Amino acid sequence: MKIIQINTSINTGSTGRITEDIGKLLLNTGHESYIAAGNTTRPSSSQVIEIGDKWDKRMHGLKTRLFDRHGFGSENATFQFIKEIIRIQPDIIHLHNIHGYYLHIGVLFDYLKQVQTPVVWTFHDCWPFTGHCSFFDRVNCYKWQTACHHCPNLKGYPKSLGFDNSRKNYNEKSKIFNGLENCTIITPSEWLANHVKSSFLRNYQIQCIPNGVDIKTFSPSAESNSIKSKYQIRNTPYILGVANTWDLRKGLKDFEALVHLNDDSYQIVLVGLSNKQIKSLHHNIIGIERTENIFELAALYAGAGAFVNPTYVDNFPTTNLEALACGTPVIMYNTGGSPEAINENTGIVVEKGNITELKNAIEFILSKGKEFYRLPCIERVKKFFNKEDSSNNYIELYKKMLVQ
Repeated sequence: MKIIQINTSINTGSTGRITEDIGKLLLNTGHESYIAAGNTTRPSSSQVIEIGDKWDKRMHGLKTRLFDRHGFGSENATFQFIKEIIRIQPDIIHLHNIHGYYLHIGVLFDYLKQVQTPVVWTFHDCWPFTGHCSFFDRVNCYKWQTACHHCPNLKGYPKSLGFDNSRKNYNEKSKIFNGLENCTIITPSEWLANHVKSSFLRNYQIQCIPNGVDIKTFSPSAESNSIKSKYQIRNTPYILGVANTWDLRKGLKDFEALVHLNDDSYQIVLVGLSNKQIKSLHHNIIGIERTENIFELAALYAGAGAFVNPTYVDNFPTTNLEALACGTPVIMYNTGGSPEAINENTGIVVEKGNITELKNAIEFILSKGKEFYRLPCIERVKKFFNKEDSSNNYIELYKKMLVQ
């Protein structure tokens, strides 16, 4: 098989690593793998295709900010990319995040409908079926079930500072995204699958394939005293938070509120902060900039007494799975499909924004001790969230679609 995957980035962040893992398995099983993206700065095992340049992405960003027309820039860049698709002649085109200031959805889908190459489309958020939002539950808005208008979340990604074109975007997306003859939509969570079934994309095949993690890299054996020494983490327990970008939706302020309720019995370690954010942290929060070193990240997961994920909007965070694979229990807000990652033996679900309940959950898990949770966490990931199983499920889906 010859497969092209399309995503915002390659081999970075959760979606970039997912595309890379699928590509590696394709290559290891004798197939051809191409990954096309707007951000191609990271190395890849697959053949890489860059879509657009910096100038194109800046203009797309400007169009989004001023006119709320995200996904309707990068017209010429998309035409150029289609020439590459025609040259390669793939058997399957696998879409991931097609937002991110690098693709024109109308141009792309006009081509897909013309050639009717089988399409797999993995939804990592809700942007494909809304008129603006990547996560509608940030503002508890369900207009997308009928027709978006007067968007209450214009400042949420992809941010618009000018017009509200949510109605126009919604109507055009509904027409653009429908009409593929052989398309299967994949969601990593049942939560998102149920929402897709209530959207204008309900007539496509919809299947759930949970995200997976590398259980060889993310494991309890990754724990290392050197990582504590490097970041001056005390020998007392610490709780860990990890994000690609820390903002309001990821719960940074909740950690800042939590530190004032802490009696100094544990430290808070946050990974993925900017240098500016680190400088403004409370003295009992250790801030670490974003790292592409997954071995160091695994060591931080494995050494933590608990992983805390107070994100307010998300689909099915891979960070939760990485923590579990390292034998670390997860405390999370009741957000999107997040609770599907754990059970009563591997973590605790807390209502959004309840800092007191968050504090109590941390103290409860730390009082039980890491050993109480370690084995159930590891076994749950091995059973449900092994990346080899996840990638294999995609390969089997490709084969099935080619014989339809």
